Amino acid sequence: MRLLLTSGGVTNSSICDALVDLLGKPIEDSSALCIPTAQYGHPWVGPGVKAWQFISGNSQNPMVGLGWKSVGVLELTALPSIDEERWVPLVRETDVLLVAGGDVLYLCYWMRESGLADLLPSLTETVWVGLSAGSMVMTPEVGEDFIQWRPPTGDDSTLGIVDFSICPHLAPDGMPGNSMAEAEQWVAGISHPAYAMDDQTAIKVADGTVEVVSEGNWKHFPRDR
Repeated sequence: MRLLLTSGGVTNSSICDALVDLLGKPIEDSSALCIPTAQYGHPWVGPGVKAWQFISGNSQNPMVGLGWKSVGVLELTALPSIDEERWVPLVRETDVLLVAGGDVLYLCYWMRESGLADLLPSLTETVWVGLSAGSMVMTPEVGEDFIQWRPPTGDDSTLGIVDFSICPHLAPDGMPGNSMAEAEQWVAGISHPAYAMDDQTAIKVADGTVEVVSEGNWKHFPRDR
């Protein structure tokens, strides 16, 4: 897949340009499915009004309301109860998956349970746009600081589609989000390379190339730190 891993959504023109580049065509010519599932598992998010805001494009994190040709909803918790023929072709035909933030392990669990995780390697023409947890789920580990919910098995692994971890919502000291000191404390427990990034930053991954796209602040923590 081609990935746009964001902290706060498509928040500036640089991230938007990166999205269009990954799509290979304008947003208004592209179809999208939004995945709100991660929101339900996070105690500060959903279900409720925030899930509606994301799905309807009224969220403060721009993703769904960018002017897509069409937008649908893919609710992962529902997929195990319906035949694959009803949803797999829909996913394959869609240009972009817009994946909400929330609880990363809850999202990962339902990606595996639904079969979406198994489908990902075949979606070579699909763009995955993650928001916070929707980005972190693609990494190999998220660290104890970002775990609010655990699956019945206790497994705290994520998908490992990329070989680095992400600390989102980097913010100046005293502001909502994660300070650089908190990010550095977090990364001490991470065994992979990692990035801390603010909501004006995204990581673009295509054809094995990793590129930071930013109009804000970020820091790379290499493995040999």
